Amino acid sequence: METLDKKGFDFRIDCKPDYGFLTVNIPSGKKLKVEAAAMASMDTNLEMKTKFRGGFSRFLGGESIFINEFTAQNGSADIQIAPACPGDVEHIYLENQTIYLQNTAFLASADSINVESKWQGFMKGFFSGESFFLIKCSGVGDLWFNSYGGIIPIDVEDGYVIDTGHIVAFTDGLTYEISRVGGYKSLFFSGEGLVCRFSGQGRVWIQTRKITPFLTWINPFRRVKSSN
Repeated sequence: METLDKKGFDFRIDCKPDYGFLTVNIPSGKKLKVEAAAMASMDTNLEMKTKFRGGFSRFLGGESIFINEFTAQNGSADIQIAPACPGDVEHIYLENQTIYLQNTAFLASADSINVESKWQGFMKGFFSGESFFLIKCSGVGDLWFNSYGGIIPIDVEDGYVIDTGHIVAFTDGLTYEISRVGGYKSLFFSGEGLVCRFSGQGRVWIQTRKITPFLTWINPFRRVKSSN
């Protein structure tokens, strides 16, 4: 397998950026955390256990709270991981860093990465239209996340404005506020909605598509059952 990062697991990402598909080689005795239902195939010497993550508050918020842990027994093993949405897969190696993911972006990580829910607060969560929760990942090791559409990194030096539906991840050095692009007329009729205004220094990863406009576009083509 091609080694893309000497500091962590050997891995390969195929079919970027449209249908990202991740293969990770897990050394003997090591463990990999994977988003629930994302395993596509694996070697027979991998043992899986399901862990409860995020606490009861995340359960009430309707978030995915289960992470599967795969441990290689008696030798190294490969696992293939497929995200739920068609889109990109990105990798970052954390070195005592923290990164925040949108609630559906976590795909996999080394066991050394702490994965937990972060409460955004009612105002930020309600007005962003995305989720009351973010996923906070911190520690030392590999982290993989996914998107709907391709992923583009943006380095923020002072400030930057991003549509809330296009945010995939951002680093700990950034703060953000939810606001409108223009006035109330723009909010309801421009099609732009609400934005996230980042400040500080760090990196943001955005996705080239968002799901809500796609659902709006596809809705007229739905097959409607006749009432007769």
